[in-house]
Amino acid sequence: MSASVQIPLWLAVVGGALALWAVLDRLLLPSVRWYLKSRATKVLDEVRQRLKIHVRPFQQIGRQALIDRLIFDDKVQQAALAFADARGMPREVALDQVQRYAREIVPAFNAFVYFRVGYWIGKRVSQALYRVRIGYTDDAGLEAIPENATVVFVMNHRSNMDYIVASYLAAERAALSYAVGEWARVIGLQQLIRAMGAYFVRRNAKDELYRRVLERYVAMATEAGVTQAVYPEGGLTKDGALREPRFGVLDYMLRGHRHDGERDLVFVPIGLNYDRVLEDRTQLLSGDAAAPKVGRLAALRRTLAFAASQLGLLLRSRWHRYGYACVNFGTPVSARAWAASRGIRFEALEKAERQAEVAALGRELMHQVGRLVPVLPVPLVATVMLDAPERARTEFEIKAEVAALVTRLEAAGARLYVPRQDRDYAFSAGLRMLVQRHLVEQKDGLFTPHPSEHALLRYYANSIAHLLPRSAADVVHLDAAPAAAGIGLHRTA
Repeated sequence: MSASVQIPLWLAVVGGALALWAVLDRLLLPSVRWYLKSRATKVLDEVRQRLKIHVRPFQQIGRQALIDRLIFDDKVQQAALAFADARGMPREVALDQVQRYAREIVPAFNAFVYFRVGYWIGKRVSQALYRVRIGYTDDAGLEAIPENATVVFVMNHRSNMDYIVASYLAAERAALSYAVGEWARVIGLQQLIRAMGAYFVRRNAKDELYRRVLERYVAMATEAGVTQAVYPEGGLTKDGALREPRFGVLDYMLRGHRHDGERDLVFVPIGLNYDRVLEDRTQLLSGDAAAPKVGRLAALRRTLAFAASQLGLLLRSRWHRYGYACVNFGTPVSARAWAASRGIRFEALEKAERQAEVAALGRELMHQVGRLVPVLPVPLVATVMLDAPERARTEFEIKAEVAALVTRLEAAGARLYVPRQDRDYAFSAGLRMLVQRHLVEQKDGLFTPHPSEHALLRYYANSIAHLLPRSAADVVHLDAAPAAAGIGLHRTA
């Protein structure tokens, strides 16, 4: 009975791994889920007293129950059967695809993760990188939003930091549910993002069945009053200017909105801007068709090299935050009031007419978003430096030109954020950041744009160029039209 049994090392490793997984799956994971659920209940009781827009019961339903509800939704089932019949495939195959799409899209909101873990991370990261500020807020308009309304924050998309900064600043008002692209589908990260209430979308998906499943989830969340945040531009700006938006998600929301229903659908425009965008050079390269394509390994090397250089500056006490990040909250727009003013009901319109009306509303929302983009020190100085870039200027001359630019912006109704209410300090801070980044050269008290950095200076100038009169905007040679021009409706989310 004491004889030993020998087995190959690989078999012992596999057996040990399976045993460990069994322990995790049967003992530890259920305990973790129970702990998070109990903590989430306590957190919900705490935040319910201070949130302006409450967490809806829909968000508290278990993920599997939401997946089942989406899979067995009548419209999803009809779409799956029509999809199968049109392609001559077994209906079971189409229904299996629906199940995979539902599991991919549906989030797993947890109040503890959102308000304790996510908020803490958002606050720490935002404040570590930027001086985060709320510039303008239409408090009266926000307070007037009906308590049972479905609120959708509509914003421009400059950086992946938008998710973090906006969620952090809006945490006193609501728990935001974002549409997140495929970039975040990484093991570990996607679980955290789902627990924050975000749902995953495939950008530019051509699969008709996938779009129907996504549409129904968005419609269900909207009908249930879930507060959402959308980026009509679809992706990050590539040249600093507002991109031509797509209104697929807005169409999904408005298609199921009932004019005389229980809830109004209220859109809140938000404008964001930064003195430094972490992805600025990467986005410029991605928008340059002639630039060599960077692979994932090369991108990872660049990211690690950048992180190492920043760590080196930190260790030498030479690191500074990346200037200001500012958010402006505009005047809410009621879908019910908008439809009434145009004598329409979105749910009663034919497809072409509805898409035209959605585009009209979307253009108005993006126009307001554009007007709300904060004017910060770096974009101001970058705009001035690109006016006759070959000319050397003294600091006094730069400040005088920036002051004249500010006068034109104020006359146009732009929202300026002036740090410390001190314009001289603001102008100095903007110039100092450009010098530190070697975008502007300083020699013998004179400043000139670095010859190889005009594109990056234009990237920052473009963030406010749409706020200037056309003659002034021409100075920075915009590479993209203002958001209000030529906006069409895109079919996908």
